[in-house]
Parts: sequence; C-alpha cells; structure tokens
Amino acid sequence: MTALMPRLFGDFTDWLESDRPLLPGHVIRLEDSLTDQEYRIRAELPGMDPDKDIQVSVDGAVLSIHAERRYEEQVKGRSEFRYGMLQRAVRLPGNADADNIKASYDKGILEVVVPLRSAEAAGRQIPIAGS
Repeated sequence: MTALMPRLFGDFTDWLESDRPLLPGHVIRLEDSLTDQEYRIRAELPGMDPDKDIQVSVDGAVLSIHAERRYEEQVKGRSEFRYGMLQRAVRLPGNADADNIKASYDKGILEVVVPLRSAEAAGRQIPIAGS
C-alpha cells in the first residue's frame, strides 16, 4: 500500500503539470480597489488578444469576465502553459454606474473601471400607496 501512494500522487502531480486543457470555469486571478469615485478591477490575462479572447459583460449588479486561451499545436517538447476557458464574476457596489463602465487591456492586464454614483444618486425613494 505504501509503495502505491507515491505513484498515485506522482500521477496526479504529473497531470497537474501537464499541458492538458484547463477545467471549465477556471478562475482568473484579479485585484480590485474601491474609492469614493470608482471601483477598479485588474485581471491577469497574459498572452491574449482582447478583441478575440476576452469578453467583459455586466448583468444587473454582476460584472463577468470570460476569456479563452486557445491551445496551439506543438510538434514535440514540454509545455507548462494552461489552456481553455477562464472566467470570473464580481458583484458590483450598489452605487455602480453600469452604463459607463470602461475596460482596457495592456501588457497582459485587463483593467475595468466602474464609476460610482454619489450616495444621493445611487438610490431612489419608493412611494407608498395608501389604502
């Protein structure tokens, strides 16, 4: 049994270090910051073409980033690159101005800037109907 354990773990780590595609929905690494004026998200997506490989969308209060790193056929050799779909969803602050979100891509970093409305403009008073 003990002789089997290193072989099992070795096979598993070999699979992790192989050039097999990513599992569906692999998570994108990101960092974010929040000020009174904006919510800024920076996502690490090196080696991608923002016109073909990256999509940024907003649905309600959720900003989604979808990307795909395509597998390039190799003749022989070793590759530690990971390929496949990557995605990440982030809940936006309540006062996010979803109509004016801007995104840019430079040197492998996708940056999304979400402007924030002032506290007064973020919500609205709901009238209460009487009986």
